[in-house]
Amino acid sequence: MRAPSVRGQELSDLGSETPRLKSSATRAELLRALAAVVLSPPSSCCRALEALGLPKVTGAEHTAVFVLAAPPHAAIYLGKEGKLGGDGLDRVSGYRRAIGLAPPTEADHLGLLLGLYCELLDAQAAARSELSRDRLMRVRETLLTEHVWAWVPGYLAAVGRLGAPGLSGWAQLTLSALHREARTVSTPSLALALRSAPGPLGTEVDRDELLDALVTPVRSGLVVTNYDLREAATVSGLGYRAGERRYSLAAMLDQDPQATLCWLAGHADLWARLHSLQPAVPGEDPGPWWARRATETAGLLVALNARAAAG
Repeated sequence: MRAPSVRGQELSDLGSETPRLKSSATRAELLRALAAVVLSPPSSCCRALEALGLPKVTGAEHTAVFVLAAPPHAAIYLGKEGKLGGDGLDRVSGYRRAIGLAPPTEADHLGLLLGLYCELLDAQAAARSELSRDRLMRVRETLLTEHVWAWVPGYLAAVGRLGAPGLSGWAQLTLSALHREARTVSTPSLALALRSAPGPLGTEVDRDELLDALVTPVRSGLVVTNYDLREAATVSGLGYRAGERRYSLAAMLDQDPQATLCWLAGHADLWARLHSLQPAVPGEDPGPWWARRATETAGLLVALNARAAAG
């Protein structure tokens, strides 16, 4: 893959309103470079990182972040089951069909979403009539608000916490670039996935429902990775059982419910802060929605821990 011709010096302030960054061609060029990092195998990924002025990553780091810890799929973060496929993927696929495009198998992959956004930017810039430009703008803005900005800030925060320097820098640049796009949306609204998400859990939640919700971001407001759970087991003095996150978390609850609930409450507080610190956009900003959901989960976990302590 040919490395995108974007230089790190030009990216020092992606939120600025310089004439160069106002150019749709430059915006698309930057976003394509960022998409190449998450889409490409490590050798090509490193060329894209170099073009962006970021440190290289190893194949192991790329796999650890984008395959094992934080797969970049909208369905995981916006779907009601917190897994690949399901209603999260269906929404993206339906959007593509609505604009006359056949959806690929992984239509909700962040790299593919960014690539489609760039195609729409290019098409809008090339449109010959104002009517066509306005229509393409609305299509592009729908993609951004419904299928990208609704989940990507939190996703990028999770990537930043994983400790791969090149990919942490990539996450920061991606957030800045998408924030710049989101600030320009003409009629911002809260994504359907958030408006139709299940309500917060109540104190009568059973163990299975709690476990399901904790590994489903749209239900809990949290992102819980295997790396988080390994660290939690260490600081809580518990044994860590490798496997799917739900399995690992269930094993921790079996060993020491109070220690596990205490850690989870702190993790929920952390995510409430992370969501509240996300850059704001006009209109119905998803950041406060996510912060409220994480705060609600933190309160529930504190109540459940108190109940466990009382016997």
